[in-house]
Amino acid sequence: MPELQAGSDTAPVRPGEELDLERLRAYLNGRLPGSDNLSLRQFPGGHSNLTYLLQAGGQAYVLRRAPMGPVAPKAHDMVREYHLLERIHPVFPEAPRPVLLCEDPGVLGVPFFLMERREGVIIRTRMPQEYAGVPDAPQRASQALVDTLARLHAIDIQVSGLEGLGKPDGFNRRQVEGWAGRWQRAETHPAPEAARVIQWLTAEVPPESAHTLVHNDFKLDNLMLDRADPGRVVALLDWEMTAIGDPLVDLGLTLCYWTQRGFPDHQRSPIGAPAADQGFYSREQVLERYRQQSGRDLSNIRWYEVLGVFKLAVILQQIYARYHAGQTQDERFARLGEQAQALMREAWRQIEAGA
Repeated sequence: MPELQAGSDTAPVRPGEELDLERLRAYLNGRLPGSDNLSLRQFPGGHSNLTYLLQAGGQAYVLRRAPMGPVAPKAHDMVREYHLLERIHPVFPEAPRPVLLCEDPGVLGVPFFLMERREGVIIRTRMPQEYAGVPDAPQRASQALVDTLARLHAIDIQVSGLEGLGKPDGFNRRQVEGWAGRWQRAETHPAPEAARVIQWLTAEVPPESAHTLVHNDFKLDNLMLDRADPGRVVALLDWEMTAIGDPLVDLGLTLCYWTQRGFPDHQRSPIGAPAADQGFYSREQVLERYRQQSGRDLSNIRWYEVLGVFKLAVILQQIYARYHAGQTQDERFARLGEQAQALMREAWRQIEAGA
């Protein structure tokens, strides 16, 4: 990972992920104040879309674009994410305000957009230094995670005019079918459990528990927290997969990131999977707080958690497939295929255990 500047969450742009500043400057001229004096750094976290800090005329913006090289069909749709933020930001302020959309691939090779820059802390592989003097920081961050998810799911999609963002009827079945297709297209090595997991998810698909806004990638390291208060959310990021559907699909994926069972110890990532003995919520506490905040019946949560594990396996496999095909040289992706396989085994373990 590139070296971070002291006191910064950005780094120099990784080799191979540079942007053409001259083309960008020419496009932004007349569209963004101060565009004649641009500077660019990169946010090095994450494995999917590329995100940069763009400074122009004393103002800071975040630039988001798809990763370099070929990508999976319908993935990394920056145009859709921009329009989602236009609709969601007014009713859910944690969604950053979009600023400018460029659909012309002649500028940077793909569509991209600018959004406002939010300042805060993201918990990734360890507790940030900012929270060293806050003894209950893990608990407060846990509460913020669950409460933000419950508030997102409490938005009235009819009153807010968001019902047109998707087709909620049949959402759960389409989730299984869509992610199964993505796995099959991205598979590089046989995974014996995959067909059995898909068969079980298909056979057991439940009717939607409700129809709400679904973030579809809700996890701890997509939350930006206040530097002084780990219980206050500054921003919720990465809205590209947002839809209208079953809110428990979000909860299932959150649990998957939170617990991350099934990884071999040498591959285990603590991102989004903090340990209860550090003061973070256990899986059971996450469920109980969400139940209290939302009033929803969670008796069938196992199906949603297995779906979450399966989806994460597919996401990692899609990224690894690009690395395997030589479409990216990013060595961070070299072991994602093994992790995808481990997650598929974990999904089947959960099915067999009935846990």
